[in-house]
Amino acid sequence: MPTVNEILLNESIHHAVSLDQYKLSVVRRIIALLNQSDSSLTDALAKALERLPAESFTVERLEALLAEVRAINAQAYAQVAQELQADLKELSGYETNWQQTLFERAIPEPVLVRFPIASVSAEQAYAAAMSRPFQGSLLKDWAAKVEADRMVNVRNAIRTGYLEGKTTDQIVRSIRGTRAAGYADGFLERPRKDLAAVVRTAVSHTAATARQEFSKANEEILKAERWVSTLDNKTSEPCRIRDQLQYTVDTHKPIGHKIPWLQGPGKIHWNCRSTSSPVTKSWRELGIPIDEMTPGQRASMDGQVPADTTYSDWLGRQSDARKVEVLGPMRYQLYKDGKHTLEDFYSPTGEWLTLAQIAERDAQTFAKMAA
Repeated sequence: MPTVNEILLNESIHHAVSLDQYKLSVVRRIIALLNQSDSSLTDALAKALERLPAESFTVERLEALLAEVRAINAQAYAQVAQELQADLKELSGYETNWQQTLFERAIPEPVLVRFPIASVSAEQAYAAAMSRPFQGSLLKDWAAKVEADRMVNVRNAIRTGYLEGKTTDQIVRSIRGTRAAGYADGFLERPRKDLAAVVRTAVSHTAATARQEFSKANEEILKAERWVSTLDNKTSEPCRIRDQLQYTVDTHKPIGHKIPWLQGPGKIHWNCRSTSSPVTKSWRELGIPIDEMTPGQRASMDGQVPADTTYSDWLGRQSDARKVEVLGPMRYQLYKDGKHTLEDFYSPTGEWLTLAQIAERDAQTFAKMAA
């Protein structure tokens, strides 16, 4: 029978996997919203440039003509911010409810009778997430920054185009990109990537804050938070050194080491995928009389920290159904057949590869073998 802390760790890792998949869906939807403005923005841009012949180009005249472009850009990011905030508010409630349900299912009844699980409202978790900065700024500040940066990219592309003697069509195409390349070769691609990083980090930040608010509310039964960053073998250096280290619940002071918590898992750097797992006190540490617990309950509530585990180790212990959920049917079959390890499904930079990219890499490998 697994201990309470083993259950909490196991489910925390699985939940982190689900959160990564959720981030991807949010990013795709938010970027799609931004892309909807591209046509209107480039049409307005083309009209503005037609009124600005190359021989009369000045930065001042350009700024005056870009008023409509700025308005379209601001409206697009306002819609993006509104949608993202709605997602994060919903996520805040889901995270606190998930934590509460996990604790109520994992912790023995005699403990729950003496220490009822305290709930945290979605509003409380969301307010905490919005009031705490990530990567040095609040979410509303990041939204304003990526909006402004997009206009900077547009202006820079126009100035460069005029200096190089390009036509209006060529300048507009350099900004939006070409249909053949899926518009990924234009100046607007960089703002898309910047926004995607902000969205992913905002989701991690919100989930981590909700988790910490819940742990703080239930600090009476917890003795530590454990940093878990074994999601794959591409873990960043700041997360790698903190993997499996323990910290106090509220103040996050190091326990048995000197590595600082800083902003914490999910927040310590852009696109952080680390998470944390609570460590409960033992029934002795909680002061519960032995006669109130069965031998099995006493054994499960032992307060011990589970043995170190890598993400590959964790995946290998899961059911076939959960492996399919994590990997997808086709990757699961490759994994099950022993043709690929978990690491084979990632790029050198830690990005989840598509099946087409995996097939292309395999073809290159086989070609080298045949040479």
